[in-house]
Amino acid sequence: MMPGSITELLAKLAERDERIAALAKENFLLRQKVDALVRKIFGSSSEPFNPNQLELFGVTPAAEAEKAEKGCASFSGEASREKGERRDRAARIPENLPVEEIVIDPLEVQAEPEAYKYIGAEVSEQLDYTPGTFRKVRTVRRKFVAKEVEDAKPVIAPLPPKLQDGCMAAPGLLANIAVSRFVDHLPFYRQEQIFKTRHGVHIPRQNMVRWMEMVADRLEPIYKTISAQVLGGDYIQMDETPIRYLDPGNGKTQIGYLWVTGKPGGDTVFRWKTSRAAQCVKEILPPEFKGILQTDAYAAYGSFARERTEVTLAGCLAHVRRKFYQAREQKPGVAHFILSHFAALYCVESSLRKRKAGPVLREADRASASRPILERLGRAIKMLQPHFLPQSNMGKAIAHALSVWPSLQVYLTAGRVEIDNNLVENAIRPSAIGKKNWLFIGAAEAGKKTAILYTIVESCRRRGIDPLAYLHDVLTRLPRSTNHTVHELTPENWAKARSASKKQYAAAA
Repeated sequence: MMPGSITELLAKLAERDERIAALAKENFLLRQKVDALVRKIFGSSSEPFNPNQLELFGVTPAAEAEKAEKGCASFSGEASREKGERRDRAARIPENLPVEEIVIDPLEVQAEPEAYKYIGAEVSEQLDYTPGTFRKVRTVRRKFVAKEVEDAKPVIAPLPPKLQDGCMAAPGLLANIAVSRFVDHLPFYRQEQIFKTRHGVHIPRQNMVRWMEMVADRLEPIYKTISAQVLGGDYIQMDETPIRYLDPGNGKTQIGYLWVTGKPGGDTVFRWKTSRAAQCVKEILPPEFKGILQTDAYAAYGSFARERTEVTLAGCLAHVRRKFYQAREQKPGVAHFILSHFAALYCVESSLRKRKAGPVLREADRASASRPILERLGRAIKMLQPHFLPQSNMGKAIAHALSVWPSLQVYLTAGRVEIDNNLVENAIRPSAIGKKNWLFIGAAEAGKKTAILYTIVESCRRRGIDPLAYLHDVLTRLPRSTNHTVHELTPENWAKARSASKKQYAAAA
């Protein structure tokens, strides 16, 4: 064989070896992606960790809580007509329901009943609901004329104010539909079926859609009050979640986003936007906002912070930890070492929560206990980076951690800042469950109504308030409220008033 042929053969062998190595690398990365997908679909969502591992740091954990990771084109796409489906659009009050009758006499008659004679009444009816029971609320406004006055004009009590004239749904029914949809995640069509099959009351889903639109409109002043309180501070957590909405005209759905801003220890506000662009962050946060914005690593937040030098971006250790947890099977020993550092950091936070530590104590404990752990972790991650393929799960986890490392240290020197963004993530979870059931909302305008109602029920959840009791009471009182008194109806102030009333009652007893 000629020397040239040997050289050519060796070159081909080297080329083949390079090709084999490239395919092996590609196969390795693809297997990681498949394994991660299988775990995501079929695996446990919890991230277990042996607390004894914290002894590496001389820390004894109590119990670390693992961070889990066009039709009726207005409010809900479910209200669209299904082909061939017949539907009675008019909601009716069945005649066989028990009746609760309310008789209202004019004040003049109440003051001097012997001076008037009864000549008739005007009757209006609403459909009301208590859990498991429908009832008909009949309001009878009796009319009178003065006995001693010739050609006297009849007197009648004014009709009590309603959320909307002509709406047959009373506050109890409206509150129940809202809670079933936004707390229990029941689509309107399923509520329609429940009412009809269990109670013999047919309420078309289109009616429910219009009623929820009206409820959201009436609750908007409360929503704006909550929003002003959350955005008026100097520390905000923020996240976003996709939701499909109906695009009128072609019958297809588009992806919109609920942007969520939260105040730890306070409320959470949902905002609807049809995009995920960085401009949305500018539109949501007020121009005068100065302080700390805590988020995940989505680029829109970084872009916003770079333009607003008075804003400091704080990172989320839970997001960083989660990526290392997902890469644990690639290199169990390395993952164990890294995750043990995160466990130690969360052990410090658990101890601070148990002691109900304020910002000053939190800052002091973090400086003495958490800072050394985080610094050691940072050095280790930098040393490990050259040993992993950039596209491997561990390589991606390391690259992500290093890219956000400065923002992860903000919580060490700001006692009011949380270690992660989980509080606002937890507020998003109910909407994630809901969209699995009802798939998409109606036209883009429906997103705003959805955001209002999610904000109200999440505010109730954070305070342990029964959303059904709250909405029933507030929807009853709203028609009599003014711009000067509506702040009294926020879940926070409503709960305070209820608590004060119970204390007064107990004291009087």
